[in-house]
Amino acid sequence: MPSIPYTLVEEEVDLQAIRAQGAGGQNVNKVSNAVHLRFDVRASSLPEELKTRLLARSDQRISDEGIIVIKAQTSRSLEKNRAEALARLRALIDAAAEIPRARRPTRPSASSQRKRVEGKVQRGQVKALRRKVTE
Repeated sequence: MPSIPYTLVEEEVDLQAIRAQGAGGQNVNKVSNAVHLRFDVRASSLPEELKTRLLARSDQRISDEGIIVIKAQTSRSLEKNRAEALARLRALIDAAAEIPRARRPTRPSASSQRKRVEGKVQRGQVKALRRKVTE
C-alpha cells in the first residue's frame, strides 16, 4: 500500500523518565524506569498532509492541542521502555501515513443473481408443500 514518506526527528520527541506504577518491590519508589513520551504534531517537521491525518485520528493518546502522549512502563529497564515508547510513536505515525486503497464498487454477476432467485423460488416451493392440501 502507498504511504506518505516522512522522517521522525529524535530532537522533536520529548522523553522523560518517571516512576512506574504497579509492582516492583522496594525498588519501585526509588528508580524512575517508566518513560513519558510527548510529541507535538503541529510543531514537528512532518509533512503537512501527515499532520492533518494524524490530528484527524480519534486516538486517546492525541490531545486537543495536537500533542501525542505515550507512557511506556512494561519493562524494568529504562532503555527498553524508551525504545518501546518510540516504537509505539512510529507505529502510530505509520498507521496515519498509510493511504488506504480506493474501494471500487462491484456488482453481482448475472449467474449469481440467477442462482439467488432460483434458491428463493425453491425455498418457497418447500414452504408451499407444508400448507394444508385443498382439493
